[in-house]
Amino acid sequence: MWMVFALLSAIFAALTSILAKVGIEGVNSNLATAIRTVVVVIASWGMVFLTHAQSGLSEISRKSWLFLILSGLATGASWLCYYRALQIGDASKVVPIDKLSVVFTLILAFLFLHEQFTVKSLIGCALIAAGTLMMVL
Repeated sequence: MWMVFALLSAIFAALTSILAKVGIEGVNSNLATAIRTVVVVIASWGMVFLTHAQSGLSEISRKSWLFLILSGLATGASWLCYYRALQIGDASKVVPIDKLSVVFTLILAFLFLHEQFTVKSLIGCALIAAGTLMMVL
């Protein structure tokens, strides 16, 4: 089931890029990011209440709060940079560079989460990096 959600995530991310590129025309990138963020906040809390997940709020540990907040800050920084890059660059070049996050994630997962870095993942990282380079040059 995780693969279905991962594929849906990729499809929605692709739609996000195209819709944002059209919508950001003539709009300050920071303002556009703020508007997008408000929509995400409303939709996310809507899903929390729709699924009655709000009862778990009091059970979140301090460690989880800290890392969720840090993750939110990283997401915000990513969105701000992404929207600015999308505003001044071509979507067909910005998006592949943004997807280098896959390579960075694998490296960070190896370093900090001690996940396996196999020959297969090393080759995959190299191919993603090479493919990104080919697409943006």
